[in-house]
Parts: sequence; C-alpha cells; structure tokens
Amino acid sequence: MAGRDVPEEYLDGFAVILADASATGRRLTRDELDSRRALGERAAEAGYGLRALVGAHLAAARVHGTAAGLTSADSVLAAVEQTVDAFAEGYERAQRQAVRQEEAVRREFIDDLLYGRSDLGRLAERAERFGLRLSHAHAVAVAQGKAGYDEGDAVSREVERALIGRFGDRSILVTTKDGRLVCIAPGDQDEVVTFFAKQAYAATDGGQVAIGRPQPGPGGVVQSYEEALNALDLAERLELDAPVLRAADLLVYPVLTRDRQAMADLVRSALGPLRQARGGARPLLDTLTEYFAAGCVAAEAARRLSLSVRALTYRLDRIHRLTGANPADPVHRYTLQTAVIGARLLDWPEKDF
Repeated sequence: MAGRDVPEEYLDGFAVILADASATGRRLTRDELDSRRALGERAAEAGYGLRALVGAHLAAARVHGTAAGLTSADSVLAAVEQTVDAFAEGYERAQRQAVRQEEAVRREFIDDLLYGRSDLGRLAERAERFGLRLSHAHAVAVAQGKAGYDEGDAVSREVERALIGRFGDRSILVTTKDGRLVCIAPGDQDEVVTFFAKQAYAATDGGQVAIGRPQPGPGGVVQSYEEALNALDLAERLELDAPVLRAADLLVYPVLTRDRQAMADLVRSALGPLRQARGGARPLLDTLTEYFAAGCVAAEAARRLSLSVRALTYRLDRIHRLTGANPADPVHRYTLQTAVIGARLLDWPEKDF
C-alpha cells in the first residue's frame, strides 16, 4: 500500500483523512497538517526520496479510494493536495535544516583548520570528511578582489566548478574566509593552485592571488595560509601589482623586517636626510623607488615618473648630495635600495619612528 520502498508509518492517518474528506468535504485541520509536516521531516531525516514518498501517497489514495468507495472526487483530491503539500513542506524544512547543520560543521572545520585552533589529531580526523589528508603536505592559495566573497556565492561556485571540471576529486577544498577565496590543495600538485589562481583572477575581475609554500603535516595548512596572507599584505604595502604572488619569491622581505629596530635605524640613517629637501622626502623617495624598479635605467625611470631624463638626473644628484650615497654607484646602491624597501614596509616618511 505504501509502495515498495516507503514504510507505511509515513502514511499514518492518511486513510482516515481521505475517508473524512469524502464524507464531509472538509479541509484538513491544523493538527492534521502539522502531523503531515512532522511525517515529512521524519521521512527526510530517514533518507527517503521525495519522489518515492509522493508516489506512495498517490498509490495509497488510489487503493483507499477504490476499497472504500469514496464518492466525492473533488474533496478527496483536495485532501490529497493538502496532505502532499504539508508533507513536502516538512520534508523541505528538514532538508534545509540538514544543509544549515552541514554548513555550520564545514565552517567550524575551516575556521579551526585555518587558525590552528583544534587538536591536530582530531583535526586530521575531521579533515577526512572533506577529502583532505592532513598527514600529507598542502599548499594554500588565497585570492582577494575589490568585493568580499561568501561561501556559495556566484564567484566561489564558478571557481569551484572550474577546478572540479579540470581536476575532479583530487583532495581539493575551495572555500572562503574573511571575504577572500581560499583553495587548499595537495602540496605536490602545483598545477591545482596555479589553475585556481588563473580562475580566481578572472572571476574576481582582476583580483590578486597569493600562494603559500607547501607545508607538511596537520599544521601545514595554517602555515601555508598565513604565508599567503602575508604575501598579500606585503603586496599592498609595497604596491606590488603582480596578479599572482608566490610566498617563496618574497622570503627576502620577512627577513628584512624580522629586526624592525635595525630596519628603522637603516631607514633613518640612509634616507633621513631626504626630509631636508624642498617638498619633503616623499618625491625623492618615489624617485628612488622607480629608479630601482626600472633596473637603474634613467630613461625608463623618467618615463614612469613622467619626468624628463634631465629632471630625473637632477633628483638623483640631489639625493646624492643629501645622503652622501650615489644611487648609480653599485657600492651604495644596495644600502639605498634596502632602505627604500624598509621605508615602504614601515610606511616612512608618513609614519615616524
């Protein structure tokens, strides 16, 4: 009566409802509707498909209608419609709740994974549910754009679909954190994070992507993630506009800033005299920045600064006179260039120290 795959417990009371509706033409009561919704929730939690459940209701209506000789077709059809609608409402409510619970579990896991807040052994066990084997090395890529991105929005879904379409199930996890897109991939599969970077750059309309180095063990994900975040922070402070940044290529900058006091002393000593220039230190500091970025080619640096070569040469001479260091001299150049990097990292001369 209930169908081959659906137990009769999910049709409990349905025959009585049909009989009463046929005899009186009444609609379902509030209690009856609530009971149908409750049965729908239970059926969803038990894992039965909605199509099979609706089919079981229709089959039951046909059997009961024939056996009992129900005469009011309109009333019976209305009762069936109300019953199925309430049952489906309960079913969908249970499914939404299950999805919310799954999302909450996933979000909690991702937060613990990226912040390293959970016991590593327990974290490794939870990771298997999401296709990650934390005993292996992993690399993390982080993409940020002008807007913030949430789990399940159009941009994150687009990037995730592209990755799955290209690589299938390769223990890849795509998620979001603090408005950024995050991709966690096996550390020996650089092609995955490289492809993610390409897709994320396009999907975020020219955003920037940073890739941390592969790191081993359960704590490797958070280490690689922090490297990627630090790379994005360095890019902002140093005005690096490359679409893809690799933490491995930027290791010199954390080394330079590891002793902040020593770097501050270098900036004050090497560049402090530029404050004496008319207009302050900023124009001459920008001149050094572009000069070094252009490979110490005066014509290219002048073009970048929208100056004539003569004007650029004058500025370089002025820097030489003020600091005693000649930017064109290889002996002096390293000290000046390191000081310029330090100034940008320490936000000098806007911030004094």
